[in-house]
Amino acid sequence: MRCATQAAAIVTETAPRSGTLPFSAGERLEYRASFGKLPVGSGRMLLSGRDTARGHDAWKASFTISGGFWPVTVHDSITSWFDSLTLTSVRFAREQREPRYRASKLFEIFPDRQIYKPRDEPERPSVADPLDDVSFVYFVRTLPLEPGQCYELRRYFRPEGNPVVIRVVRRETVSVPAGTFKAILVRPEITTSAIFSDNGRAELWLSDDSTHIPVKLQTSLRFGSINLYLSKVERATRP
Repeated sequence: MRCATQAAAIVTETAPRSGTLPFSAGERLEYRASFGKLPVGSGRMLLSGRDTARGHDAWKASFTISGGFWPVTVHDSITSWFDSLTLTSVRFAREQREPRYRASKLFEIFPDRQIYKPRDEPERPSVADPLDDVSFVYFVRTLPLEPGQCYELRRYFRPEGNPVVIRVVRRETVSVPAGTFKAILVRPEITTSAIFSDNGRAELWLSDDSTHIPVKLQTSLRFGSINLYLSKVERATRP
C-alpha cells in the first residue's frame, strides 16, 4: 500500500536536531502480552544505551515478546544498534522462537557504503540513512503526528521493504495497566518486517505528548494476533 499522492508527506530529513529526542538511554518500557484476549506473557522495549558495533559507538535497543501456553510458546527478540544522533542503523539482529518456526539472523549495515550484509552471505545494496525495525520506531517517535497524515519513508535498510508507510489515523483515549493515556493511533507498514508487515495489519498507539511512548500494539504474526499493553515505564534521568 502507498499513501495517496495528495496526502503523502515524503520525509527527507535524516536526523532530529540534537537535544530534541523524546527518549534517552535507560528508557525501559514493560508490556503485558495477550494472544487474542488470552493473557500469555510479556514484552519489553529497552534503550540500553552505549555499545559498540564494529568498533563504532552506537546506541543499543531491543524489543522482545515472551510467553505462551503449553504446547505453544514464543520468544521473539529484535535488537538494533544505531547512531544516537541520526538514528541510522549499523547492525540489526533477530531471534525468533515460534511454533513450528525458528530463526536467527544478523545483518551488518554500512550506511557510508549503502550496503548491508546478512550473516554468512554476500553483501547486498541498501539505502541512504538506513533504519531497521527497532530504530524505525524510535525515529517515528520524533515525527510530528497529526490525524490524516501519511508518511512515506524510503529508509528501511532492505530496499525491497520500501517505501515504509506510516498512517496517522486518529486520536483516542487508551486504558492500559500503566494508566489511561491520550494517544495517537498509527498504522505502520513494512513489507519485509515480521512485526509491522503490510499483511500483519499492525496498529500502534503512541502517547499524545512530546515523548510519543508506545502504549499499545496490536499485530499479527505467523501463529496469530499478539496484543501488547504498557504496564510500566522507567526513564533514565537526562544529563
